[in-house]
Amino acid sequence: MAKQERAIRTRNALITAAAELFDQDGYEASSLAVISARAGVSSGALHFHFANKAALVDGVVNAAGERLRSITRHRDALSLQVLIDASHDLVRGLAQDVVLRAGFALSARPERTAAARDLRRDWQTWVEATVERAAREGALMPGVVPCDLATTVVAVAAGLEALGGGDPRWLDRSALARFWALVLPCVVSPAARDLFAGLGRAGCDPVPRGVPVAPPRIGS
Repeated sequence: MAKQERAIRTRNALITAAAELFDQDGYEASSLAVISARAGVSSGALHFHFANKAALVDGVVNAAGERLRSITRHRDALSLQVLIDASHDLVRGLAQDVVLRAGFALSARPERTAAARDLRRDWQTWVEATVERAAREGALMPGVVPCDLATTVVAVAAGLEALGGGDPRWLDRSALARFWALVLPCVVSPAARDLFAGLGRAGCDPVPRGVPVAPPRIGS
């Protein structure tokens, strides 16, 4: 068991070191020798876990995918609020978690990885499904097209990710809060607007499981 735990720690250290260097210096400039040194392991240990640079990229992308899965986990809330909360978690993760940030960037370059996993596409698919659920719950005003709202949310997240690479202030919570403050009055009826917090529900007490939180229709 101790050997297995040590192997897991070594693998995670390599993934983190690789993500830091890919994020800081770029893929081409990051050598396996520098990555292993940064992780504090031997070159042999690196090759035990990752056969080559592409395999290490896969490791970063897959680790970032697990983080994205955690961000889009099930939450006991109305679907539109789930979307708001997840968007804040994603942007905060891109600002604070180098593995998530590097994984998003690397997955957009399929020639660098065999994982064939596009995290931006994963995020888009989840957003589209969540907005559709919000529409079925009656959270959107009549005339609001779910795919239009989903496209807007995905585009804004991608824009903040890209801009945040050059200026971390774009990944500040306030930037996304201003977006939701602008959008919510356009998609939610005045009667239902108080049900949703554009700042996200981070820090709020979770609703106990088993307690209904979504009535059949919110109304318009």
